[in-house]
Amino acid sequence: MCGICGFTGYRQDQKTVIERMMKAIEHRGPDSEGSFCREKITLGFRRLSIIDLEDGQQPMESADGNLHIVFNGEIYDYKELRAELETFGISFCTHSDTEVLVNTLQQYGEKALDKLRGMFGFAVWNEKEQTLMLARDFFGIKPVYYAEIDGHFVFASEIKSILAFPGYERKVNQKALEQYLSFQYSPLEETFFKGIYKLMPGHMLLYKNGSYEIKTYFKPKLTPGQWNHKTNMAQLRSQLSEILKDSVKHHMLSDVEVGAFLSGGVDSGYLASSSGADQAFTVGFDEGDRYSEVNKAAKVAEKAGLKHHVKIISKQEFWDALPDVMYHMDEPLGDASAVALYFLSKEAAGHVKVVLSGEGADELFGGYNIYREPHDLAGFQKLPYVLRKGLASCASALPFRFKGKNFLIRASKPVEERFIGNAFMFNEKERSRVLKNPTGKYNHTELTKPFYDKVKNQDDVTKMQYIDINFWLIGDILLKADKMSMAHSLEVRVPFLDREVFDVARHIPTKYKVNKQNTKYAMRMAAHRYLPDMVAEKKKLGFPVPIRIWLRD
Repeated sequence: MCGICGFTGYRQDQKTVIERMMKAIEHRGPDSEGSFCREKITLGFRRLSIIDLEDGQQPMESADGNLHIVFNGEIYDYKELRAELETFGISFCTHSDTEVLVNTLQQYGEKALDKLRGMFGFAVWNEKEQTLMLARDFFGIKPVYYAEIDGHFVFASEIKSILAFPGYERKVNQKALEQYLSFQYSPLEETFFKGIYKLMPGHMLLYKNGSYEIKTYFKPKLTPGQWNHKTNMAQLRSQLSEILKDSVKHHMLSDVEVGAFLSGGVDSGYLASSSGADQAFTVGFDEGDRYSEVNKAAKVAEKAGLKHHVKIISKQEFWDALPDVMYHMDEPLGDASAVALYFLSKEAAGHVKVVLSGEGADELFGGYNIYREPHDLAGFQKLPYVLRKGLASCASALPFRFKGKNFLIRASKPVEERFIGNAFMFNEKERSRVLKNPTGKYNHTELTKPFYDKVKNQDDVTKMQYIDINFWLIGDILLKADKMSMAHSLEVRVPFLDREVFDVARHIPTKYKVNKQNTKYAMRMAAHRYLPDMVAEKKKLGFPVPIRIWLRD
């Protein structure tokens, strides 16, 4: 894992500028640094050594010397790709996945992206064509930011590196602030810093002659209706077990030790138990079992023979860490579990350089408790629409809370109106009362509608999954996983967010994902081989933080 940065165009002080940009993301790669300076391009790199510790230094060039790359991430099928490239006569000087990546790009151009299995954010300069290409992985595991500043195209793994480039004038993007109040993060392409953008997952950017275009090379599609109806649960369980085993095997490729994050849930428990890792890491809060899964995690660790490291976060530690957490996040995030992840990463980084983590399993396999809502609302929604709206209006008009009020309001709406992801904070009226100068730009449904339109013929659970994959997963889950781990120079790998795993998961029938008894049903069945029943069947808890208790105190 590493940090990348760079800019186009000549500057007399370009060496000084790139060093300043690299310094801003030193935490992403404390092992070494490197830069590449030419008249029209400057590339910078900070390295966290994981594969080919001796020779994997960047920036790196292709075999013909035409392409120059800086790359953040891991390519898990690099050994297969290397063997393929060698049949074309390409020779290699290192054993790194970076050299395989740059030569795959040399051989296949943009089509190389379809061959990659991994997580990545990279920039590659083509000397002959005088073009710069940026690309971000399929699901958004690794970040890429960019901006145009005084005629220079500037990019980096983190916003703070772009802020180190001379000439950027810091201004708050009011539209991002407004959406933050609804989503608890900004789902827009433009960040909280006006003029600084994030490259979206599954996209590539091509810069040439002072302008750029963005192309989509991957869009996740959920098609549960295309499953072979003759396939039963036993066959699905077997297929899932095999593809997850293969993904975990690829994600364990490393020249340093790989550990595992471990909560008391099925996702991390499966990875920690099946991977062959030797060490696992857990955090909790000293506020009772509701806010700690340490005991459940300990049972998984004991069964798997893992050395188990535990960090209990005190109230004072939580509040003291907030300035550091927000610095590393770059932008506001309303998810307090980012702080828990900050401490978890810090604990793990004291022992290993790489960990496996369970991000993506809930979105792909239907794990969130909110996905059961369509089942819960089904009976009430059989009532005539006019009657449901009338009951909801009456409930909304009452100035006090009562049991069932929220149920009546939500049940009166179609999923397209009531669901924007796992968090819905303020609606448009509420946020306009909070903000001094509301922009009025974007009703939250304006942002989600294009995505709902792509799954309009699917069931409500699949629609909710699709929204979360394109919003919550990118804007919250993966954002905090990258930023909190890299704050401590720790690489987090997410085997569930693998293209091969997704190709199986996207076809799973809804009945095998969410039912009245549980969520993530098929995945839980596949996990039984490695986990105690109490863990494999346990209701999702997540990373609950006792903020409400602490604020009352």
